[in-house]
Amino acid sequence: MAERRKFKKRYCKYCEQKVAFIDYKDLNSLKFSLSERFKIMPRRLTGNCKKHQEMVTVAIKRARQTALIPYVIDRKKVIENPFEIIR
Repeated sequence: MAERRKFKKRYCKYCEQKVAFIDYKDLNSLKFSLSERFKIMPRRLTGNCKKHQEMVTVAIKRARQTALIPYVIDRKKVIENPFEIIR
Protein backbone atom coordinates (compact mmCIF):
# COMPACT_ATOMS: atom_id res chain seq x y z
CA MET A 1 0.00 0.00 0.00
CA ALA A 2 1.04 3.55 -0.57
CA GLU A 3 2.18 5.47 2.44
CA ARG A 4 0.44 8.64 3.50
CA ARG A 5 2.16 11.98 3.40
CA LYS A 6 3.75 13.02 6.65
CA PHE A 7 3.72 16.70 5.80
CA LYS A 8 1.04 19.15 4.81
CA LYS A 9 0.80 20.33 1.25
CA ARG A 10 2.20 23.79 0.68
CA TYR A 11 0.19 26.31 -1.28
CA CYS A 12 1.40 29.24 -3.32
CA LYS A 13 1.04 32.36 -1.17
CA TYR A 14 1.08 34.56 -4.27
CA CYS A 15 -1.92 32.73 -5.77
CA GLU A 16 -3.81 33.12 -2.50
CA GLN A 17 -3.16 36.88 -2.51
CA LYS A 18 -3.84 37.07 -6.27
CA VAL A 19 -0.54 38.79 -7.06
CA ALA A 20 -0.12 39.64 -10.74
CA PHE A 21 3.44 41.00 -10.60
CA ILE A 22 6.30 40.59 -8.13
CA ASP A 23 8.40 43.73 -7.79
CA TYR A 24 12.16 43.44 -7.32
CA LYS A 25 12.20 46.44 -4.95
CA ASP A 26 9.92 44.72 -2.41
CA LEU A 27 12.57 42.96 -0.34
CA ASN A 28 10.16 41.89 2.41
CA SER A 29 8.33 39.55 0.07
CA LEU A 30 11.51 38.31 -1.61
CA LYS A 31 13.30 37.35 1.61
CA PHE A 32 10.99 34.35 2.11
CA SER A 33 12.32 32.85 -1.12
CA LEU A 34 16.00 33.20 -0.15
CA SER A 35 18.11 31.01 2.10
CA GLU A 36 20.41 32.34 4.82
CA ARG A 37 23.23 32.46 2.26
CA PHE A 38 21.03 34.34 -0.26
CA LYS A 39 20.45 31.39 -2.55
CA ILE A 40 17.09 31.08 -4.29
CA MET A 41 15.01 28.38 -2.61
CA PRO A 42 13.31 25.77 -4.83
CA ARG A 43 9.59 25.40 -5.41
CA ARG A 44 9.30 22.27 -3.31
CA LEU A 45 10.44 24.19 -0.22
CA THR A 46 8.61 27.48 -0.76
CA GLY A 47 5.40 25.99 -2.16
CA ASN A 48 5.19 28.48 -5.03
CA CYS A 49 3.54 27.53 -8.29
CA LYS A 50 5.61 27.51 -11.47
CA LYS A 51 4.40 30.90 -12.71
CA HIS A 52 5.13 32.72 -9.46
CA GLN A 53 8.43 30.92 -8.89
CA GLU A 54 9.64 32.21 -12.27
CA MET A 55 8.54 35.74 -11.31
CA VAL A 56 10.38 35.42 -8.00
CA THR A 57 13.61 34.29 -9.68
CA VAL A 58 13.48 37.16 -12.17
CA ALA A 59 12.80 39.65 -9.36
CA ILE A 60 15.67 38.29 -7.25
CA LYS A 61 18.07 38.42 -10.19
CA ARG A 62 17.06 42.02 -10.91
CA ALA A 63 17.51 42.94 -7.24
CA ARG A 64 20.98 41.40 -7.31
CA GLN A 65 21.94 43.41 -10.40
CA THR A 66 20.83 46.64 -8.74
CA ALA A 67 22.78 45.69 -5.57
CA LEU A 68 19.72 45.44 -3.32
CA ILE A 69 20.56 41.82 -2.49
CA PRO A 70 24.08 40.34 -2.40
CA TYR A 71 24.86 37.41 -4.67
CA VAL A 72 26.32 34.99 -2.11
CA ILE A 73 27.56 35.24 1.47
CA ASP A 74 30.81 33.60 2.59
CA ARG A 75 30.57 30.48 4.74
CA LYS A 76 32.64 32.16 7.40
CA LYS A 77 30.53 35.32 7.44
CA VAL A 78 27.07 33.75 7.77
CA ILE A 79 24.96 35.79 10.15
CA GLU A 80 21.59 35.04 11.75
CA ASN A 81 19.49 37.70 10.05
CA PRO A 82 21.13 38.85 6.80
CA PHE A 83 18.35 41.34 6.04
CA GLU A 84 19.51 43.54 8.91
CA ILE A 85 22.47 44.54 6.71
CA ILE A 86 20.23 45.59 3.84
CA ARG A 87 18.29 48.15 5.85
